[in-house]
Amino acid sequence: MKKIFLILVLFFGSINISNAEVNRIIAGNKDAKITIIAYESLTCSHCADFHKEIYPLLKKDFLDTGLAKIEFRHFPLDVAAFNASKISQCKSNESLKILNSLYSNQQEWVRGNTVEEINGNLKKFIKSQGFEINFEKCINNKEIEDFVLNDRIEGVKKFKVNATPTIIINDEKFEKTLNYKNLKKSLEKLI
Repeated sequence: MKKIFLILVLFFGSINISNAEVNRIIAGNKDAKITIIAYESLTCSHCADFHKEIYPLLKKDFLDTGLAKIEFRHFPLDVAAFNASKISQCKSNESLKILNSLYSNQQEWVRGNTVEEINGNLKKFIKSQGFEINFEKCINNKEIEDFVLNDRIEGVKKFKVNATPTIIINDEKFEKTLNYKNLKKSLEKLI
């Protein structure tokens, strides 16, 4: 599955999108002095751990206080993550809520031996959470697809992203072990 995804990325290369309706998923003060970028894959267990363990503390101490903002960028590692990324972008007014739900409940939808099985679980999960999304229309939306692929391409080209999660703080790659203590120390230096 990973090989197929990488072939798609290489085949399409850099893609341009023209639809302004596809918005970046952001939390915190949009005008904050500190910008955190999180490159993530929705099937990555370490990314799910980041959302469960680090993000709530980050939100409390830096995002809700207006000191920072975080931009969640897509770096799907397989087709299942690619489709889940597209789903998270389908309702811009609920994107952050959908993204957090997908990470918090990752084991509920990520099961299956084929992309079709995982898509079926993803579709059931989204419906069970009350998100009103036209699943087929969403995962086949070319503009959303291009948006997700562009995130991945930019991550590789601009920041040399090669694993998830990768954190970027004010355009500098966070190179320390990703835990809240290390992240907090780095952010406090920028205040």
